[in-house]
Amino acid sequence: MGGWLCLWLARLGARVSGYSLPPPSSPSLFETLGLGDRMDSTIADIRDAGALGAAMEAARPEIVMHLAAQPLVGAAHRDPVETFDVNLMGTVNVLQAIRNAPGVDAALIVTTDKVYENREWSWGYRETDALGGHEPYGASKACAELAVESFRRSYFSGPRAPGIATIRAGNIVGGGDWAANRLVPDAIRCFSAGTPLTLRHPDAIRPWQHVLDPLRGYLMLAQRLGGEGSAWSGPWNFGPAEEDSAPVAEVADTLARLWSDGARWEIDRDAARNTASGTAARESKTLLLSSSQAHTHLGWRPVWGLNRALAASVEWYRAHLAQEDMFRFSLGQIALAEGSN
Repeated sequence: MGGWLCLWLARLGARVSGYSLPPPSSPSLFETLGLGDRMDSTIADIRDAGALGAAMEAARPEIVMHLAAQPLVGAAHRDPVETFDVNLMGTVNVLQAIRNAPGVDAALIVTTDKVYENREWSWGYRETDALGGHEPYGASKACAELAVESFRRSYFSGPRAPGIATIRAGNIVGGGDWAANRLVPDAIRCFSAGTPLTLRHPDAIRPWQHVLDPLRGYLMLAQRLGGEGSAWSGPWNFGPAEEDSAPVAEVADTLARLWSDGARWEIDRDAARNTASGTAARESKTLLLSSSQAHTHLGWRPVWGLNRALAASVEWYRAHLAQEDMFRFSLGQIALAEGSN
Protein backbone atom coordinates (compact mmCIF):
# COMPACT_ATOMS: atom_id res chain seq x y z
CA MET A 1 0.00 0.00 0.00
CA GLY A 2 2.85 2.40 0.77
CA GLY A 3 4.48 1.77 -2.58
CA TRP A 4 1.27 2.38 -4.51
CA LEU A 5 0.68 5.55 -2.49
CA CYS A 6 4.16 6.89 -3.30
CA LEU A 7 3.63 6.16 -6.98
CA TRP A 8 0.23 7.91 -7.03
CA LEU A 9 1.55 10.95 -5.15
CA ALA A 10 4.46 11.26 -7.58
CA ARG A 11 2.00 11.03 -10.46
CA LEU A 12 0.10 13.94 -8.93
CA GLY A 13 3.28 16.03 -8.76
CA ALA A 14 3.94 15.79 -5.03
CA ARG A 15 7.44 15.89 -3.57
CA VAL A 16 7.53 12.53 -1.80
CA SER A 17 9.82 11.65 1.10
CA GLY A 18 9.72 8.09 2.42
CA TYR A 19 10.96 6.51 5.65
CA SER A 20 10.93 2.73 5.85
CA LEU A 21 12.81 -0.45 6.62
CA PRO A 22 14.45 -2.17 3.63
CA PRO A 23 11.96 -3.99 1.39
CA PRO A 24 10.75 -7.10 3.26
CA SER A 25 10.78 -9.37 0.23
CA SER A 26 12.56 -9.92 -3.05
CA PRO A 27 11.06 -9.05 -5.43
CA SER A 28 9.35 -6.04 -3.85
CA LEU A 29 7.10 -3.30 -5.20
CA PHE A 30 9.66 -0.67 -4.11
CA GLU A 31 12.35 -2.23 -6.30
CA THR A 32 10.06 -3.30 -9.13
CA LEU A 33 8.78 0.26 -9.65
CA GLY A 34 12.18 1.86 -9.05
CA LEU A 35 10.68 4.05 -6.34
CA GLY A 36 14.06 4.75 -4.76
CA ASP A 37 14.97 6.81 -7.83
CA ARG A 38 11.67 8.68 -7.90
CA MET A 39 11.49 10.01 -4.33
CA ASP A 40 13.63 10.95 -1.33
CA SER A 41 14.06 7.68 0.54
CA THR A 42 15.39 7.06 4.04
CA ILE A 43 15.96 3.44 5.07
CA ALA A 44 15.51 3.32 8.86
CA ASP A 45 13.25 2.04 11.64
CA ILE A 46 10.32 4.03 13.10
CA ARG A 47 11.38 2.70 16.51
CA ASP A 48 14.50 4.86 16.17
CA ALA A 49 12.98 8.11 17.41
CA GLY A 50 16.13 10.13 16.75
CA ALA A 51 16.49 9.03 13.14
CA LEU A 52 12.78 9.50 12.52
CA GLY A 53 12.81 13.01 13.97
CA ALA A 54 15.84 13.96 11.88
CA ALA A 55 14.21 12.64 8.71
CA MET A 56 10.98 14.50 9.47
CA GLU A 57 12.90 17.71 10.10
CA ALA A 58 14.81 17.33 6.83
CA ALA A 59 11.70 16.57 4.77
CA ARG A 60 9.59 19.39 6.28
CA PRO A 61 6.35 17.69 5.17
CA GLU A 62 2.99 19.37 4.81
CA ILE A 63 1.18 16.02 4.94
CA VAL A 64 2.32 12.92 6.84
CA MET A 65 0.92 9.50 5.94
CA HIS A 66 1.97 6.80 8.38
CA LEU A 67 1.68 3.27 6.98
CA ALA A 68 4.76 1.65 8.57
CA ALA A 69 3.81 -1.42 10.60
CA GLN A 70 4.29 -5.06 11.40
CA PRO A 71 1.20 -5.98 9.34
CA LEU A 72 0.95 -9.78 9.52
CA VAL A 73 -1.38 -11.59 11.93
CA GLY A 74 0.75 -14.74 11.96
CA ALA A 75 3.98 -12.86 12.64
CA ALA A 76 2.25 -11.00 15.47
CA HIS A 77 1.20 -14.30 17.03
CA ARG A 78 4.78 -15.57 16.91
CA ASP A 79 6.35 -12.34 18.22
CA PRO A 80 3.81 -10.14 20.02
CA VAL A 81 6.49 -8.01 21.74
CA GLU A 82 7.97 -6.81 18.46
CA THR A 83 4.49 -6.24 17.02
CA PHE A 84 3.42 -4.00 19.90
CA ASP A 85 6.78 -2.22 19.80
CA VAL A 86 6.46 -1.44 16.08
CA ASN A 87 2.74 -0.77 15.85
CA LEU A 88 2.23 1.12 19.12
CA MET A 89 5.56 2.73 20.02
CA GLY A 90 6.44 3.27 16.36
CA THR A 91 3.20 5.23 16.00
CA VAL A 92 3.96 7.21 19.17
CA ASN A 93 7.35 8.11 17.66
CA VAL A 94 5.65 9.30 14.48
CA LEU A 95 3.21 11.44 16.46
CA GLN A 96 6.01 12.96 18.52
CA ALA A 97 8.00 13.70 15.35
CA ILE A 98 4.93 15.47 13.92
CA ARG A 99 4.71 17.56 17.11
CA ASN A 100 8.29 18.72 16.58
CA ALA A 101 8.06 19.28 12.82
CA PRO A 102 7.05 22.76 11.64
CA GLY A 103 4.55 23.13 8.85
CA VAL A 104 2.60 19.86 9.10
CA ASP A 105 -1.00 20.54 8.05
CA ALA A 106 -2.40 17.01 8.16
CA ALA A 107 -1.54 13.47 9.22
CA LEU A 108 -3.17 10.17 8.28
CA ILE A 109 -2.34 7.23 10.55
CA VAL A 110 -3.27 3.92 8.91
CA THR A 111 -4.36 1.13 11.25
CA THR A 112 -6.61 -1.77 10.20
CA ASP A 113 -10.16 -3.09 10.11
CA LYS A 114 -9.09 -5.48 12.88
CA VAL A 115 -9.09 -2.73 15.53
CA TYR A 116 -12.74 -3.40 16.39
CA GLU A 117 -13.99 -5.60 19.19
CA ASN A 118 -15.12 -8.35 16.84
CA ARG A 119 -18.46 -9.85 17.81
CA GLU A 120 -18.92 -11.76 14.54
CA TRP A 121 -21.70 -9.41 13.48
CA SER A 122 -23.25 -9.83 10.04
CA TRP A 123 -23.17 -6.06 9.49
CA GLY A 124 -20.30 -3.65 9.16
CA TYR A 125 -18.48 -2.04 12.05
CA ARG A 126 -18.76 1.73 12.27
CA GLU A 127 -16.20 4.24 13.50
CA THR A 128 -18.15 4.66 16.75
CA ASP A 129 -18.03 0.95 17.63
CA ALA A 130 -15.78 -0.28 20.43
CA LEU A 131 -12.11 -1.03 19.84
CA GLY A 132 -10.71 -4.39 20.85
CA GLY A 133 -8.50 -7.12 19.44
CA HIS A 134 -8.65 -10.88 20.02
CA GLU A 135 -5.02 -11.35 18.92
CA PRO A 136 -1.79 -9.32 19.15
CA TYR A 137 -1.94 -7.72 15.70
CA GLY A 138 -5.45 -6.30 16.08
CA ALA A 139 -4.81 -5.32 19.70
CA SER A 140 -1.56 -3.52 18.80
CA LYS A 141 -3.41 -1.47 16.19
CA ALA A 142 -6.26 -0.71 18.60
CA CYS A 143 -3.61 0.58 21.03
CA ALA A 144 -2.22 2.75 18.23
CA GLU A 145 -5.70 4.20 17.72
CA LEU A 146 -5.86 5.14 21.41
CA ALA A 147 -2.42 6.71 21.23
CA VAL A 148 -3.45 8.83 18.24
CA GLU A 149 -6.59 10.02 20.00
CA SER A 150 -4.66 10.92 23.13
CA PHE A 151 -2.11 12.93 21.13
CA ARG A 152 -4.89 14.59 19.14
CA ARG A 153 -6.71 15.74 22.26
CA SER A 154 -3.54 16.71 24.13
CA TYR A 155 -1.36 18.31 21.45
CA PHE A 156 -3.29 18.75 18.19
CA SER A 157 -6.49 20.45 19.34
CA GLY A 158 -5.65 24.13 18.86
CA PRO A 159 -6.93 26.29 15.99
CA ARG A 160 -3.63 25.98 14.10
CA ALA A 161 -3.00 22.32 14.90
CA PRO A 162 -2.76 19.78 12.06
CA GLY A 163 -5.74 17.56 11.35
CA ILE A 164 -5.11 13.98 12.52
CA ALA A 165 -7.14 11.04 11.20
CA THR A 166 -6.88 7.29 11.61
CA ILE A 167 -7.69 5.01 8.69
CA ARG A 168 -9.30 1.57 8.88
CA ALA A 169 -9.31 -0.21 5.52
CA GLY A 170 -10.38 -3.69 4.54
CA ASN A 171 -8.40 -6.66 3.23
CA ILE A 172 -6.20 -5.20 0.51
CA VAL A 173 -5.47 -6.96 -2.79
CA GLY A 174 -3.47 -5.73 -5.76
CA GLY A 175 -0.14 -6.17 -7.50
CA GLY A 176 3.26 -5.96 -5.89
CA ASP A 177 2.59 -7.81 -2.62
CA TRP A 178 4.87 -10.79 -2.01
CA ALA A 179 4.30 -11.23 1.74
CA ALA A 180 3.85 -14.73 3.10
CA ASN A 181 0.51 -15.94 4.46
CA ARG A 182 -1.59 -13.50 2.44
CA LEU A 183 -4.19 -14.92 0.10
CA VAL A 184 -3.33 -13.28 -3.23
CA PRO A 185 0.49 -13.51 -2.98
CA ASP A 186 0.21 -17.12 -1.80
CA ALA A 187 -2.13 -17.89 -4.68
CA ILE A 188 0.17 -16.33 -7.27
CA ARG A 189 3.19 -18.23 -5.95
CA CYS A 190 1.30 -21.54 -6.05
CA PHE A 191 -0.45 -21.02 -9.36
CA SER A 192 2.69 -19.87 -11.18
CA ALA A 193 4.54 -22.93 -9.83
CA GLY A 194 1.71 -25.29 -10.81
CA THR A 195 0.95 -26.34 -7.23
CA PRO A 196 -2.38 -26.10 -5.37
CA LEU A 197 -3.03 -23.21 -3.01
CA THR A 198 -3.82 -24.32 0.56
CA LEU A 199 -6.42 -22.38 2.57
CA ARG A 200 -6.39 -22.24 6.36
CA HIS A 201 -9.85 -20.68 6.82
CA PRO A 202 -11.87 -21.02 3.59
CA ASP A 203 -15.13 -19.96 5.26
CA ALA A 204 -13.77 -16.73 6.79
CA ILE A 205 -15.55 -13.64 5.42
CA ARG A 206 -13.47 -10.51 4.82
CA PRO A 207 -14.01 -7.04 3.25
CA TRP A 208 -11.85 -7.40 0.10
CA GLN A 209 -10.84 -4.34 -1.92
CA HIS A 210 -8.21 -3.29 -4.44
CA VAL A 211 -5.43 -1.18 -2.95
CA LEU A 212 -6.25 1.78 -5.21
CA ASP A 213 -9.78 2.19 -3.82
CA PRO A 214 -8.90 3.09 -0.21
CA LEU A 215 -5.84 5.05 -1.38
CA ARG A 216 -8.12 7.33 -3.37
CA GLY A 217 -10.03 7.90 -0.14
CA TYR A 218 -6.80 8.67 1.73
CA LEU A 219 -5.91 11.34 -0.83
CA MET A 220 -9.38 12.88 -0.63
CA LEU A 221 -9.25 12.94 3.16
CA ALA A 222 -5.72 14.39 3.24
CA GLN A 223 -6.89 17.28 1.11
CA ARG A 224 -9.78 18.02 3.47
CA LEU A 225 -7.63 17.63 6.59
CA GLY A 226 -5.11 20.12 5.26
CA GLY A 227 -7.79 22.71 4.69
CA GLU A 228 -9.99 22.36 7.76
CA GLY A 229 -8.43 19.72 9.98
CA SER A 230 -10.66 19.77 13.05
CA ALA A 231 -13.79 19.03 10.99
CA TRP A 232 -12.21 15.93 9.43
CA SER A 233 -10.08 14.55 12.26
CA GLY A 234 -10.86 11.22 13.91
CA PRO A 235 -11.34 7.64 12.65
CA TRP A 236 -12.45 6.75 9.10
CA ASN A 237 -13.44 3.43 7.52
CA PHE A 238 -12.64 2.84 3.86
CA GLY A 239 -14.14 -0.53 3.01
CA PRO A 240 -15.71 -2.23 -0.02
CA ALA A 241 -19.34 -2.40 -0.97
CA GLU A 242 -21.31 -4.83 1.17
CA GLU A 243 -21.57 -7.41 -1.61
CA ASP A 244 -17.76 -7.48 -1.94
CA SER A 245 -17.29 -8.95 1.53
CA ALA A 246 -16.88 -12.61 0.64
CA PRO A 247 -15.54 -15.92 1.98
CA VAL A 248 -11.90 -16.77 1.35
CA ALA A 249 -12.96 -19.81 -0.72
CA GLU A 250 -14.97 -17.61 -3.10
CA VAL A 251 -11.99 -15.32 -3.64
CA ALA A 252 -9.72 -18.34 -4.21
CA ASP A 253 -12.19 -19.74 -6.76
CA THR A 254 -12.16 -16.45 -8.67
CA LEU A 255 -8.36 -16.20 -8.59
CA ALA A 256 -8.03 -19.76 -9.88
CA ARG A 257 -10.48 -19.08 -12.71
CA LEU A 258 -8.70 -15.86 -13.69
CA TRP A 259 -5.28 -17.50 -13.62
CA SER A 260 -6.50 -20.67 -15.44
CA ASP A 261 -3.71 -23.14 -16.37
CA GLY A 262 -5.20 -25.72 -14.00
CA ALA A 263 -4.99 -23.46 -10.93
CA ARG A 264 -6.77 -24.91 -7.91
CA TRP A 265 -6.88 -24.83 -4.11
CA GLU A 266 -7.33 -27.28 -1.27
CA ILE A 267 -7.98 -27.07 2.47
CA ASP A 268 -5.06 -27.04 4.91
CA ARG A 269 -6.14 -29.88 7.19
CA ASP A 270 -3.64 -28.93 9.89
CA ALA A 271 -4.83 -25.32 10.25
CA ALA A 272 -7.85 -26.01 12.47
CA ARG A 273 -5.80 -28.26 14.76
CA ASN A 274 -3.04 -25.64 15.05
CA THR A 275 -5.56 -22.90 15.86
CA ALA A 276 -7.26 -25.03 18.49
CA SER A 277 -3.93 -25.88 20.14
CA GLY A 278 -2.81 -22.25 20.25
CA THR A 279 0.14 -22.73 17.87
CA ALA A 280 -1.54 -20.60 15.18
CA ALA A 281 -3.07 -17.14 15.33
CA ARG A 282 -6.76 -16.83 16.14
CA GLU A 283 -8.66 -15.25 13.26
CA SER A 284 -12.25 -14.05 13.28
CA LYS A 285 -14.75 -15.81 11.05
CA THR A 286 -16.62 -12.67 9.97
CA LEU A 287 -15.30 -9.12 9.66
CA LEU A 288 -17.23 -6.40 7.81
CA LEU A 289 -16.83 -2.63 7.56
CA SER A 290 -19.38 0.16 7.19
CA SER A 291 -18.05 3.10 5.17
CA SER A 292 -21.21 5.20 5.38
CA GLN A 293 -19.29 8.05 7.02
CA ALA A 294 -16.91 8.30 4.06
CA HIS A 295 -19.83 7.96 1.63
CA THR A 296 -21.89 10.69 3.25
CA HIS A 297 -19.34 13.25 4.35
CA LEU A 298 -16.39 12.74 2.02
CA GLY A 299 -18.19 11.64 -1.13
CA TRP A 300 -15.94 8.60 -1.44
CA ARG A 301 -17.10 5.24 -2.71
CA PRO A 302 -15.17 2.21 -3.99
CA VAL A 303 -15.15 2.10 -7.79
CA TRP A 304 -13.70 -1.37 -8.39
CA GLY A 305 -15.83 -4.27 -7.21
CA LEU A 306 -14.36 -7.56 -6.04
CA ASN A 307 -14.20 -9.21 -9.46
CA ARG A 308 -12.46 -6.21 -11.02
CA ALA A 309 -10.09 -5.95 -8.06
CA LEU A 310 -9.05 -9.58 -8.40
CA ALA A 311 -8.76 -9.32 -12.20
CA ALA A 312 -6.50 -6.25 -11.86
CA SER A 313 -4.35 -8.15 -9.35
CA VAL A 314 -3.92 -11.15 -11.63
CA GLU A 315 -3.20 -8.87 -14.60
CA TRP A 316 -0.43 -7.14 -12.62
CA TYR A 317 1.30 -10.38 -11.63
CA ARG A 318 0.94 -11.80 -15.15
CA ALA A 319 2.58 -8.65 -16.52
CA HIS A 320 5.38 -8.94 -13.98
CA LEU A 321 6.06 -12.55 -14.94
CA ALA A 322 6.14 -11.45 -18.59
CA GLN A 323 8.80 -8.86 -17.62
CA GLU A 324 6.77 -5.90 -18.76
CA ASP A 325 7.63 -2.33 -17.70
CA MET A 326 5.86 -2.44 -14.33
CA PHE A 327 6.28 1.27 -13.65
CA ARG A 328 4.25 2.10 -16.76
CA PHE A 329 1.86 -0.79 -16.17
CA SER A 330 1.16 0.36 -12.60
CA LEU A 331 0.65 3.95 -13.69
CA GLY A 332 -1.84 2.60 -16.22
CA GLN A 333 -3.82 0.88 -13.46
CA ILE A 334 -3.87 4.12 -11.45
CA ALA A 335 -5.15 5.96 -14.53
CA LEU A 336 -7.91 3.36 -14.90
CA ALA A 337 -8.87 3.76 -11.23
CA GLU A 338 -8.97 7.54 -11.62
CA GLY A 339 -11.07 7.23 -14.76
CA SER A 340 -13.54 4.92 -13.05
CA ASN A 341 -14.41 7.55 -10.46
